[in-house]
Amino acid sequence: MAKVKNWQLQREMAYKYAAAPPKRQIAYVFDTNKCIACQTCTVACKTTWTSGEGEEHMFWNNVETKPFGFYPLAWDVKILEKLKRQSWSAEGAYVGETIFEAAPEGEEVLGYMPAKEDWSHPNLGEDEVNAPIGNITSMSTEGGTGAHDRWMFYLARICNHCSSPACLVACPRQAIYKRPEDGIVLIDQERCRGYQKCVQACPYKKPMFNPKSGKSEKCIACYPLIEKGIAPRCVQTCIGKIRMTGFINAPDKADPDNPMDYLVHVAKVAVPLLPQLGTLPNVYYIPPIHVDKTYLSQMFGPGAGDAVETYKRREEKTVGLLTLFGSTDHWVDKFKVEKGLATAYQDGKELVTVPVKEPIVFRVFRDEKLDVNRHSVT
Repeated sequence: MAKVKNWQLQREMAYKYAAAPPKRQIAYVFDTNKCIACQTCTVACKTTWTSGEGEEHMFWNNVETKPFGFYPLAWDVKILEKLKRQSWSAEGAYVGETIFEAAPEGEEVLGYMPAKEDWSHPNLGEDEVNAPIGNITSMSTEGGTGAHDRWMFYLARICNHCSSPACLVACPRQAIYKRPEDGIVLIDQERCRGYQKCVQACPYKKPMFNPKSGKSEKCIACYPLIEKGIAPRCVQTCIGKIRMTGFINAPDKADPDNPMDYLVHVAKVAVPLLPQLGTLPNVYYIPPIHVDKTYLSQMFGPGAGDAVETYKRREEKTVGLLTLFGSTDHWVDKFKVEKGLATAYQDGKELVTVPVKEPIVFRVFRDEKLDVNRHSVT
């Protein structure tokens, strides 16, 4: 086992291979506060990539309702229970074991194989809140923290294209690789023999076995689009405009004008999903502002609480960048917010400019020039 630096854990961890960072790393940020679970992203991914035989159960992109929604069944509950105690120091360093350090003898990763039935309920727990509503007629907050005593939120999920992928180290065929040009994790269909070690190892359960072909398949980050400068299908089609994709730098090389770096490393408003697992996921989430903070800390790590407070402050640069979400069909590598306008760039070329605040025009009731009254109706 090598020792690799995991900045999300603020410590080194054991990993099968020495660190080999790609030239640049694809990353996503999802704003959970804007997701409406319309499943447009799910349908767009499904119709683009997994409409063939043996792929009926495959949802490379899915949106599940937390805390009781899962795909496959109880994926996060099961892996967290197997990992046992997880704890963080006061300084934010993880002091528990990762799924690599807790691997049983003879295995590369602590994992489990979902049962066939676990893939049969993609809408389980949909729109269910954390506790019975009973006779409650309105939501209340606890102690002024902003967290509702009854809550739920939508969690959109894709492959995290991890920097330390569990699927990669578990594959005995070395069929899984991380592209050096963009960090996208792929399965070589020529080398795959369908042993399903990747399905067992991935804690997020995003590699999926195709019983028709006898091989595993997974989200490919729409790399044919990425290569053309275009955003993945799930990002393009998002009605709620919760998504943006680009390339992220290491924390010590963070560029405040890079949208991924700004949200993750500078403003620290976006945090990884289950960072304690140790895979260094590259999909980051802006946590929901109305949810119990203990739950958020377990799901998104110790930075979740501060991320919520930063989001609620609504600073102009952060708001401007969030306004750019869904405003372009391309991935974004630079942005600028000034004079009330937010601009997105790719390779130095302007993609789009939008107002940080939508202009409001008040129309006078009486138009003296035309001698008519005007009503604001639709």
